[in-house]
Amino acid sequence: MTEPRRPVVQGPGRPPPGAVAVLVACVVASLALPYVPGGRLAWWPLMLLSTLAHELGHGVAAVLVGGDFVSLQVFADGSGVAVTAHAGGRAARALIPAGGLVGPALVACGLFFFARTAGRARAALGSLAAVLLLVVAVVVRNPFGVVYVLVLSALLAALVRFGSARIARFGLVFLAIQLSVSVFSRSDYLFTRVARTGAGTMPSDVGQIAEALLLPYWVWGGLCGLLSVLVLALGMWLYLRPMPVHERQ
Repeated sequence: MTEPRRPVVQGPGRPPPGAVAVLVACVVASLALPYVPGGRLAWWPLMLLSTLAHELGHGVAAVLVGGDFVSLQVFADGSGVAVTAHAGGRAARALIPAGGLVGPALVACGLFFFARTAGRARAALGSLAAVLLLVVAVVVRNPFGVVYVLVLSALLAALVRFGSARIARFGLVFLAIQLSVSVFSRSDYLFTRVARTGAGTMPSDVGQIAEALLLPYWVWGGLCGLLSVLVLALGMWLYLRPMPVHERQ
């Protein structure tokens, strides 16, 4: 007599299905973008995306320390300005500029996590589209910034509405990769005392941190850069870690 065959229960030993393929495709697309026809033109809105995340990081940090996010402007040259108000001391004065420096990495970390499954990817894209509409209504104050954020929100909503499950995951990971790259492609900003923006010349974020706290501005730039790398490493681990059984459903 033969014993009945028992079902094989696979343990959580592999990344989510397709995760590695999506990640590799996004990295290849990002690296190839400047070399394909029209690629440099496509890079421009991605640069603006990192600027938007940077300035939103300032605003969110201001709210977290008990202040106000007054306004936000994004300019066509890739620069931006976030106007905040707070009644805090030196810590608040340092945390608000630091929020902009580590903001893109924190957002990328969250996007990597939600890209683990198609359902979460769609939910994240839809939430981002809705948040961008709220941002336009509440804080964006220059015409170019309004148009850019509205177009970005519409594109994300279109991905949710018309994109396949694979396209939704690809889009979310691609956004995360772009925000990750911004930490390195614009790393010179971490080591400069002043910033030149569409609104004029002003103290850089690390310059403001140095004014509020001890140590030179370049030390704070190095620490913020290191923190960004660590956060991004966490995001990649969250994205590629083995899929628990309950997440496979």
